[in-house]
Amino acid sequence: MKKWPIFIILTIGLFFGCSNNDNPPNPTTDELYFPPINSNAWETVSVSDLGWDASALQPLLDYLEEKNTKGFIMLYNGKIVVENYFNGHSATASWYWASAGKTLTSTVSGIAQEEGLININNKVSDYLGTGWTSAPLDKENLITCKNLLSMTSGLDDTLGDDVSPENLHYKADAGTRWAYHNVYVKMQDVVVAASNQTWNSYFNTKLRDKIGMTGLWTNLDNLNVYWSNTKSMARFGLMIYAKGKWENTQIVPESFLNEATTTSQNINQSYGYLWWLNGKSSFHLPQSQLQFNGTLIHYGPADMYAALGKNDQKIYVVPSKKLVVVRMGEVANPLNPTFGLSGFDDELWIKIDDLMD
Repeated sequence: MKKWPIFIILTIGLFFGCSNNDNPPNPTTDELYFPPINSNAWETVSVSDLGWDASALQPLLDYLEEKNTKGFIMLYNGKIVVENYFNGHSATASWYWASAGKTLTSTVSGIAQEEGLININNKVSDYLGTGWTSAPLDKENLITCKNLLSMTSGLDDTLGDDVSPENLHYKADAGTRWAYHNVYVKMQDVVVAASNQTWNSYFNTKLRDKIGMTGLWTNLDNLNVYWSNTKSMARFGLMIYAKGKWENTQIVPESFLNEATTTSQNINQSYGYLWWLNGKSSFHLPQSQLQFNGTLIHYGPADMYAALGKNDQKIYVVPSKKLVVVRMGEVANPLNPTFGLSGFDDELWIKIDDLMD
């Protein structure tokens, strides 16, 4: 594969195309594997068993360590191929998901809808009552749960992270403007109101405990942020890769996940229900109303969808490659501390692609 100079990628800030690496199926790794719920045991498969280039593994690990990574896991069809911890981190240590945890809220919303507690097409005020924003009542009543999940609430995204009514001001009619906004956390309030449970209780019983995750929600900068070890992040990614199932149990409806991981509105093609989507012809970024032509992550596979968080928290799900890739850590490029997209994504996928050659 021809390697483009990384400075070009960082300079233009646009990502076009996709990875073309194809790997023949291996009969010893073809069956989808799930680790046991109440155990730290997790089956592995070696790079050599997959026919990958073992000489590219150490350069990948060196790069990850250099880029302030704490935990990194690659799953192939559910089995661990690579698991490493760096910079003083360990397998049992917790780290924050940041905005990568938005996908947890999306997933739980799908579970609540399947249980008949909510309908994402309903307006938010059906669950929270009126006055949950400072928008005029007729404008507030335009905002549906789906608008929260797709970042099209129409509320002003320039006023900071506070999601109290006093800070949620009308900017445009719901559905007419895409803007990355922390008002999505109101979906947690919707689930709480509809279920008559706390968010922690509903989340733990309906999702976390069913797939063997550990971790907890904490308040960080006035936001509800999830913390866990790296394997818990990988468990969630595996459940998503398995179309919402854990072994024979359907945790979240496959039909909802299909919606969540496809374009959710007609403004930002690369955004689903709190999931980022690769392989589309254009994308928008947070804090911008500009449209960029091309795909989100140049060297990432076209069918990849991702949970992306501040300081480069990542869950990449790639159905065509049978991959789930998780990265936790500090910001990879301190001079370019973006919300979750940076040259790091492309650099990392070049290294992964080299490994899978």
